[in-house]
This record gives sequence, C-alpha cells and structure tokens, in this order.
Amino acid sequence: MTATEQGRQAFRDSSWAEAFTQLSAAEPLDLDDVERLATAAHLTGRDSTDLWTRAYRQHAEQDPRRAARCAFWLTFILFNRGETARGGGWLNRAEQLLDGLEEGAEHGLVLLPHARRQAMTGDCAAAVEICERAITIGLKHAEPDLVALGRHVQARALIRLGRSTEAVALLDELMVAVTAGEVSPIVAGVVFCGVIEACQEAFDLRRAGEWTAALTRWCDAQPDLVPYTGRCQVHRSEILQLHGAWPDAADAARQAAARFALEAAQPMAGAAHYQLAELHRLAGEHTQAEQEYRQANRFGWSPQPGLALLRLAQGRPETASSAISRAVEDAPDPPTRCRLLPALVEVMLATDDLSTARAAAHELVDQATRHTGPLLHALAATATGMVLLAEGAAPHAELRLAWTAWQDLDVPYEAARVRVLIGRACLLSGDEDTARMELDAAAWVFQQLGAVTELGRVARLTQVRSATAPGGLTARETEVLRLVAAGRTNRAVATELFLSEKTVARHVANIFAKLAVSTRSAATAWAYEQRLV
Repeated sequence: MTATEQGRQAFRDSSWAEAFTQLSAAEPLDLDDVERLATAAHLTGRDSTDLWTRAYRQHAEQDPRRAARCAFWLTFILFNRGETARGGGWLNRAEQLLDGLEEGAEHGLVLLPHARRQAMTGDCAAAVEICERAITIGLKHAEPDLVALGRHVQARALIRLGRSTEAVALLDELMVAVTAGEVSPIVAGVVFCGVIEACQEAFDLRRAGEWTAALTRWCDAQPDLVPYTGRCQVHRSEILQLHGAWPDAADAARQAAARFALEAAQPMAGAAHYQLAELHRLAGEHTQAEQEYRQANRFGWSPQPGLALLRLAQGRPETASSAISRAVEDAPDPPTRCRLLPALVEVMLATDDLSTARAAAHELVDQATRHTGPLLHALAATATGMVLLAEGAAPHAELRLAWTAWQDLDVPYEAARVRVLIGRACLLSGDEDTARMELDAAAWVFQQLGAVTELGRVARLTQVRSATAPGGLTARETEVLRLVAAGRTNRAVATELFLSEKTVARHVANIFAKLAVSTRSAATAWAYEQRLV
C-alpha cells in the first residue's frame, strides 16, 4: 500500500496524525488529497493555512467553486483565530470567484461570515435572516456542512434576541445531524462546542451537560484530535463545578490549559484559566485565584464576574463595585449581562446600594420570563430573595422557590447559599430554631465542597442569637456590634462582613444613637449585658 493509500485509509478511520504523516510523505498529491492533508493538519493542531492556500491555488484556474470553498475554510479558520483582517481578505477572494456563477452551495458558505459579523455587532435579526438564506441554499444543494453551520449561527442569534425556545429546538435538530456523522469533522467539532456554549447562553444546564458528555465521547474516539478537546475540557469543568465535583472540575480545567498550550493563538485558553480561578476563589484560595484571573485576562478572557466577587471576599467592596458595574455596562448582549447581574446584586448589597441591586434583580426576572432555561429562573429567584431580605422582609416563599430550583438542577453550592439566606430570613421572623437548622445544613454542604469562605459566613451567622436585638438594632447592626465588642476595628469589621469601611462607620453611628452611648466600650458593655457575645 502506498503512502497515499495509507493516508486516505487513516483519514477514513479518523486517525488524523497517521493521515497527516502519510499524506505529507506522499507525492504527488491530487487536489482531494491536498484538502485531506489540510484537514488532518488542522485536526492535529497544526497551522493548516499554507495547505489550504496550496489547495486554493491549484483549484483557482480549473475549478473556481472548489477554490472558493478553500478560501472559505481559510476565512473560517482565520476568523476563529481572531485574524479578522486576513480572514476578510480570503472572504473577498471567495466572493470574487463566485461572482457571476450560477448559485451553488459555495454561495451559501460565504454568507456565513457576514451573518456571524452581524450577530457579533448586535444586529441579530439581520444575522437570522442571512442564515435563513444560507440554510435554504444548503438544503437545496444537499450540503450538510452549510446547513449545520447556518443553523448554529442562527440559533446563537435567536438566543440573543430572546427567542430561546426556537433556538433550543434548532440546536436539538442540528445535533441530530452532528451525532449521526452527517457533517465533516471540522464542522462537527465547531458545532459541538458552539451548541454547548449556546445552551449556556440560554441557561439550559441540562442540555449543556448532555451535549458536553456527547462531545467528550466524540473527542475520546479520536485520540489524535487537538482542536475542540481543550474546549471540551473547559465545558466539562464548568458542568462539574456546578454539580459540586470541584476536584474533578479543577483537573479538567488544568487539562484544558495544557491542551491549549499546544495550539497557536487560542483565546479559549483564557476560559481554562478563568475556570481555575473560580475554583480557587470558591475554595478560599485568594492568591491562586488572583493569579489565574490575571492569566485569563492575558488571553483576552474577561475575569468578571469572578474577580469582583474575589475583591468582595478580600474585603474590598468598593473595588468590586467599580469593576462589576463597568463589566455590566460594557456587556455586549443580554446573555452576558445575565451572567454578570447576580454578582452585581451581591456586590451592590454589600455596599448598601439597594436601588442598583433591586434594578439588577428586576432585570434578571425580566430576562427569565423571556427564556426557558431553569438556571436563569434559579438565578432570578435567588437575586430577588437577597434584595427582599436586604429590604428587611423575610422572603420565605421566594427563597424556597430558589432553593427548589437549585436542588432540581443539582447545584449544591448555590442551593446551600440559598439555605443561608433562608436562615437569615428565619432570624428576621424570630424563628431561631429553624434558622439554626438551615445554617447547619448549609454548613454541611460547604464542608463537603471545601467552600471555606462560605463556611466562615455561616459560622458568623450562627453566633447571632436573634435578628433584632433589644434596643431596636437590625440584624446587620447586631453583627457589627458583636464584632465591635470583640475588639475589631472598623476596617476589620468591614473585611469580615464584606462591607466598606464607610458602611461600617455608618452602622456604628446608628448603633451608638439607638443605644444612647458615645463610645465603643459602652456599646461593648451593652452587648455583654444583652448576651449578644
């Protein structure tokens, strides 16, 4: 068997490294084999642009349609690498080759970069329309790659338009073609990863988990595969984190970072480092978290909202407020805003900016009515409960709804955080016994997960015997007084309760006024008399 024949057989068997080795050694190669070699190069993590350029040049004189197709793949690869100028040049070449030719599948392919550009610049309605034209051409000419890519871009645009029900139905239909092996391997990998990200944008955790498992199986069946495997591990890490398997999530994120090191110009490497940062933050490992957030940012991946929440945990609420507010203001689309809004609620409540927190919670509720994803409904219910609690209400119904939603999604960390809120609401209602049960249950989950920061918060709450102490103190004022009585400075109190020093000073002033005292020692004596410490 010749090297060419061995290379073709390896290509059919999805043995990409062997296909690349054999076809690289074979001479001469026909045009189909040059395209196979370019595909194998891409799938083994090599720069395939020179090979696609070679195929383009060999086709250009005899078959302008095939040449245009090669120019499209160059556009596709370069755009995905962030090289929009070079990619745009190849797109222009493809369009020039097709100018004046009778409509074929290639005419649909060159529409897709335009649809993607419209979606990225915010004109998602135009993107949907362009994709519809491309899909129609693909169906007419029986071109499954074109149909799959068109439906993928169209679904992402529909999600940004708030039409997630239509988008999810389109994604399910699309994945039938992908899992049935009806599309080329490059398109399959792109669509697999894109569908998972689309499910995340639609806050459909169940589908994201299901397709992540399918992507994992697809990658495992092709050991030579380099592209997509890193993204697969990032998605696995995200799903594992949500379901409470933090050590496994960290392993997947580290594998993703290592895999991306093999690929050139891979911005998704930032996502792997962001995942590692999040896991360090949740475990209370602040120094390591900050290092990973910085690394994510170097790759062009936004460190928000995680970095703002880290600053809050470090006792720097004003810094957190500035960062998360700017991130929300700059968010390019509703799904991105929804990913940031829960952190905005939490940070604004810590800085006593109740109006901004309330507006953010209302926006989450509004977005939840537009999407079917249960994850978004859980986030909205949690944010609403947090705001109501800060307003002095005891939102038992809202918080129970949030807790049930997180339980149904099997997200233990968020479910436990809601149980802490329920405990606080019970304290406000004077139900200290139920409050302690809720806080104990939350602490047990945090202990299992290794959520050190949240464990500390529960420990502080369990030391507060009632929500409203004699003298008319609020629950927050009681917490502040307990720490003042323990000898803490305003700065130390701010750090422990995740407040600004200015907010703590205001609480201390209110405490003095309510107790009719003028010194910290007098307030401390009162606290001991009332058995608050």
